[in-house]
Amino acid sequence: MARALRAAAGNAIGLFSRLQAPIPTLRASSTSQPLDQVAGSLWNLGRLNHVAIAVPDLEKAAAFYKNILGAQVSEAVPLPEHGVSVVFVNLGNTKMELLHPLGRDSPIAGFLQKNKAGGMHHICIEVDNINAAVMDLKTKKIRSLSEEVKTGAHGKPVIFLHPKDCGGVLVELEQA
Repeated sequence: MARALRAAAGNAIGLFSRLQAPIPTLRASSTSQPLDQVAGSLWNLGRLNHVAIAVPDLEKAAAFYKNILGAQVSEAVPLPEHGVSVVFVNLGNTKMELLHPLGRDSPIAGFLQKNKAGGMHHICIEVDNINAAVMDLKTKKIRSLSEEVKTGAHGKPVIFLHPKDCGGVLVELEQA
């Protein structure tokens, strides 16, 4: 019995090592268009800038990311023009924004009424030409939540795309 188990284990290890064989990397040639460029477009999609999480208790959420997970966490920053207080969580390759309502007209207050425990509010993706992106997306019938680009929490131009046109996700585009 023990010999059979050792043999089976040896076969499994051999199979596992074959599964770990390197996968060839595909490289785009210089004549091909970047994977993140829209054909015929004057704008390019960039990196994920942040994921925004609506939280009912900003101090508690910030303490979790700082004290439990060990992330670098900012102090709370009130942004009355956006109706939120924000804590920025640096994750190295991207950021998270912890959002808490500031004032009665906060868009986050309504979100938290529907989602008492909080949750993902939106994702933010950088673009290299936000005005061209907005014009192009309008021609593709992608709605935005505002008619014009606004200044976002990072002091850069932003626009939010309607979640019904984006697979149920609220997408913020931010000028890189």
